[in-house]
Amino acid sequence: MRAISELFGAGATDYANYRPHYPAPLFAWLAQHSPAKLLALDIGCGNGQASRPLCEHFAQVLACDGSFAQLVAAEPRANLQLLVADAQQLPIAPNCLDLIIVAQALHWFADAAFFAQVSRLLKPNGLFCAWCYGLLSVNPAVDVIIEQLYHHGLKGYWPTGRSSVDCGYSDIAAPFPRLQLPAFAMQQQWNLSQLLGYLNTWSAVQLCTQQSGNPLAALLPALGFAWGDPQQSHNVSWPLHFLAGYPLQPDAYPKCTEAQ
Repeated sequence: MRAISELFGAGATDYANYRPHYPAPLFAWLAQHSPAKLLALDIGCGNGQASRPLCEHFAQVLACDGSFAQLVAAEPRANLQLLVADAQQLPIAPNCLDLIIVAQALHWFADAAFFAQVSRLLKPNGLFCAWCYGLLSVNPAVDVIIEQLYHHGLKGYWPTGRSSVDCGYSDIAAPFPRLQLPAFAMQQQWNLSQLLGYLNTWSAVQLCTQQSGNPLAALLPALGFAWGDPQQSHNVSWPLHFLAGYPLQPDAYPKCTEAQ
């Protein structure tokens, strides 16, 4: 997990600038299905792309990440507290949280120890929700080039755990019944420069660049032709895939008295 934190921390500014935004209705749904709107936690928060929308719905939001550089890039909020912490060793009192989310990060640490931590921290009937997104979609000509990059050009550079994203977290065994969410997707209007900025945030692109040079350089002529006018904006979309549920039954644990 430390190596992953360092990899994303090295590109924290680009990550903040070029990662797509999660849809606002998702956070309204999360708040509606949480037992209260007092305290939420965003694990593996990065630069706070999911933490900030939570602040609109919860009285207090805690957000943790293993990368200090990512947290520095987060935009402050009055009701947002940032923590440098490991996902499996969180300095938070038990049974205090109404909601725990993990946005595009569960695959780095989804094991029995992590889910035990989730059960320790949530209030009875507290909601856990993790989500991921895989390949983007622009149009058939652009999509096929990016698919070739993803599956072939970057083969061997994706860190362990990425396969869970490819199957929409269906391979992760959660110790609670899964909750079905509505269909949510991210949508962005991007030009070619913004698309390239996003592709450069991929962990496999960063690792490949460190070891043998940026793989996007060879791709640029074909991608530029498929895109057309580089200043023209296209709709870019990513469907979201969820692993969510209620790990604890009501009244199974004592009420929270104080968050540390």
